[in-house]
Amino acid sequence: MIILAFDMVLDKLSESLKNTLQKIAKAVFVDEKLINELVKDIQRALLQADVNVQLVFDLTKKIKERAKESSRLTKREQLINIVYEELTNFLGKEKSEIKITPGLKVMFLGLFGSGKTTTIGKLAFYYSKRGYKVCTLGLDVHRPAAPEQLEQVSKQANVQCFVDKKEKNPLKIYNKFKDELKKYDIVLIDTSGRDALSKDLIEEIEELNEEIKPEERILVISGDIGQAAQKQAEQFHKSCSITGIIATKLDGTAKAGGALTSCAVTKAPIKFIGVGEKIDDIEIFNPPGFVGRMLGMGDLEALLEKAKTVIKEEEAEDLGKRFLKGEFNLIDLYEQMEAMSKMGPLGKIIDMVPGFSQLKLPKDMLKVQEDKLKCWRHAMDSMNKEELEDPELIDRQRIERISKGSGVKTSEIRDLIKHYKQSKKLMKMVKGEKGMEKMMKKFQQGQFKLK
Repeated sequence: MIILAFDMVLDKLSESLKNTLQKIAKAVFVDEKLINELVKDIQRALLQADVNVQLVFDLTKKIKERAKESSRLTKREQLINIVYEELTNFLGKEKSEIKITPGLKVMFLGLFGSGKTTTIGKLAFYYSKRGYKVCTLGLDVHRPAAPEQLEQVSKQANVQCFVDKKEKNPLKIYNKFKDELKKYDIVLIDTSGRDALSKDLIEEIEELNEEIKPEERILVISGDIGQAAQKQAEQFHKSCSITGIIATKLDGTAKAGGALTSCAVTKAPIKFIGVGEKIDDIEIFNPPGFVGRMLGMGDLEALLEKAKTVIKEEEAEDLGKRFLKGEFNLIDLYEQMEAMSKMGPLGKIIDMVPGFSQLKLPKDMLKVQEDKLKCWRHAMDSMNKEELEDPELIDRQRIERISKGSGVKTSEIRDLIKHYKQSKKLMKMVKGEKGMEKMMKKFQQGQFKLK
């Protein structure tokens, strides 16, 4: 089981793969030279990410063998599908979520500084937002500020936190709150960070595991730990039989590949990944979606999951129908922009939309687009209901009035109207399967450009 850091790998591996897949798309037929080139690109990117050498060669060997043995060798789509399937299998094949059962107890294990407490706060927020009654329990008695930190992240997640700052025996703390914990759907248990090779700390975690009998035992491992993680993971698994992994700090420049490759010894699936510092910067690890993003195919499942937290399902369905019919107005566009701004950075959202990640938009351009959204929202606030419902009415005089009322330049308002008209045109193009095919061809030919 392995996972790769988003910012680092999706900037390198993804770029390499997309370039190679574009060569495949433009090739008249697939030959051995093209296959070898694809394999070398994958090997280079994975090895640069510090992924175990043997695993890299095992993966690329499978891709090469399947590509050569395929009876449809000349089919470009077949080669792309082989790459997609093998990369998905390499990363775990399918997502493995934490199964919620009544009174679920989840115990978190990990080294010092791995991000356990922060991760607990994120998961508490994640599950409480989905209607579960969640609490946290602090059994880290060795780090002085541990109870305060758990209280802080629990407050951010708006969940109950149980700690005893005076007691130094974690088992006594658990027994003290044992009956209270039965009132909750999910109990997230923080334990002391430890070197898994330290005998006294291992005895402590084994005793806790035996007494608490948690249904899930999650190993939290940092993306910057390096190759040393293998022995640590082996010992944690031997002591507590790890049921899942959460990888943290995947938003920086840590190589991550080697550290998380070593977690393969536990044979436990990666359940979640931490992708930022905010309380909601955590995602269920979904190998097909992850690979989809790397290959520029998008990840609609993750996009919809994010959308559910900011817009009601029935509202989204109604808005979606109007967009596809090309019947939306500026109020609808405004709502869509509001929802997108709540879903996170535009760059991450674009990676989830099929086709859009292939546009290779520079980061500075994405920043400009985010700034434009803020500007356009100000302009819309200065429009009247008539103008919002029928943007065709907005002429030069109205633009000047809106500009004065909002403090937004007239050129920005014209860009907004232009964006609205282009969106309507685009939605009409994607209406129906043929429209989508036509649009994707335009993407591949580089005919769509954002200004």
